Amino acid sequence: MKRIQHLAASAALLMAAAGPALAQEAEGLDARVNAAFAAATGPFVSFIFAPLPGTAFPWIVMWLVIAATIFTIYFGFVQFRFFGHAIGLVKGDYSDPNDAGEVSHFQALATALSGTVGLGNIAGVAVAVGIGGPGATFWMILAGLLGMASKFTECTLGVKYRNEYPDGSVSGGPMYYISKGFTELGLPGGKILAILFSVFCILGALGGGNMFQANQAHAQISGIVGEYPGWITGVIFAAVVFVVIVGGVKSIARVTEKVVPLMGILYVGAALIILLVNYDKIGWAFGQIFAGAFTGLGVAGGMVGALIQGFKRAAFSNEAGVGSAAIAHSAVRTKEPITEGFVSLLEPLIDTVVICTMTALVIVISQQLIIDPTTGNYVLNDAGSAIATVDGNSGVALTSAAFGSAIGWFPYVLAIAVVLFAFSTMISWSYYGLKAWTYLFGEGKTTELVFKLIFCVFIVIGAAASLGPVIDFSDAAIFAMAVVNIFCLYFLMKLVRTELASYAARLKSGEIRKFEH
Repeated sequence: MKRIQHLAASAALLMAAAGPALAQEAEGLDARVNAAFAAATGPFVSFIFAPLPGTAFPWIVMWLVIAATIFTIYFGFVQFRFFGHAIGLVKGDYSDPNDAGEVSHFQALATALSGTVGLGNIAGVAVAVGIGGPGATFWMILAGLLGMASKFTECTLGVKYRNEYPDGSVSGGPMYYISKGFTELGLPGGKILAILFSVFCILGALGGGNMFQANQAHAQISGIVGEYPGWITGVIFAAVVFVVIVGGVKSIARVTEKVVPLMGILYVGAALIILLVNYDKIGWAFGQIFAGAFTGLGVAGGMVGALIQGFKRAAFSNEAGVGSAAIAHSAVRTKEPITEGFVSLLEPLIDTVVICTMTALVIVISQQLIIDPTTGNYVLNDAGSAIATVDGNSGVALTSAAFGSAIGWFPYVLAIAVVLFAFSTMISWSYYGLKAWTYLFGEGKTTELVFKLIFCVFIVIGAAASLGPVIDFSDAAIFAMAVVNIFCLYFLMKLVRTELASYAARLKSGEIRKFEH
């Protein structure tokens, strides 16, 4: 820490020596770049996040929720019927060590989770509850449960149509199952759609999965240790990330299988402490969640506002239907594609139903949201756009205040959690972007190294610069992946149902058996 502070002080002296004119010129250049980029990409961003006519509901969220509902019904509520079997697979009960692939079921799950569990679970939930009230939590949980079927569908296809190479490495994901699946079904346009998905994936990986994470991590660290140049954080993160990702998916999996449980235990453990301290309010909090889901309890937009915020948070948090997780799950060791579909359906449960709900419960129980004692409804802020809070906090500050109400030193825990979340998200998205990159430009050590170096350079840029329009564009690119992916899943889902019927029959007959380890 002293070393960082020393470097920060040295950099500050150099900047001071350069004079204010240089700083103003740099700020002016940054503003011009932002303005130019916003003008060029604004229409695309506006289209992706545009609301449905006459509502405040982004059409992309409805696109994801409708797909999740269709997959849930089409596969006969597979997320509930095979939940126990999914747990057995993660434990390794059915894992044959001789199967093709690079990582275990647990490692694949951890890698994919590390890409979805992140700042959205901390800040995003606070925004959803702050605007939609406790009732948003109910709709968030519902959307998370439905999203389990979307993950099942895409990750089964990811393994089914992956490329397996002589050295034991694999490449998979939507770009592969779109092109191969469409060819198998005799459908046109598969190659073009796969290329389009890959382009969006690379843009999303460099922005939302990289620069945004580095930027937020630096903001959290500097808030604890004091202001210092962002490039220092960027260089440190880039060096650590490069060491991990240069070893490929096996190296990434070895790190994520340790980091993901650690950050999950750290965060959920802190939430449980607060719930235990306030155990007498747990029943009341769930009452607020259910009442708010159907009445709104006076929040902006009422019941519809709660529904919109809950569905939006779930969609943005677990990425079910985006297709990113299918890339990580494709590397699993298995000869049965459907098994990874079962494992992947646990992701939205852990990410949205457990971790996001924990955050929401802590915010509600800590009573940071102001309630009118005469009506029992929540009080809106002066703008009427969100619920008034005790200290006027929102986003990550609201979550921090909620935890801090019971644990005074929680801001330090939150800083560690944010750094871990940012780091794990970056290494997972580096793999997603890499596989999209090699799909476009070919497999090979040199091709891979070029992308990994580009990815690490963008970490430094993200930590050092304020690039709002770039982040907006990359977020839009991530959800543009979902537009392509879900469109194609509708054509390919019958292939998954065939796999499911075959596996279920063999599991019932005893042909699918457990292995001794």
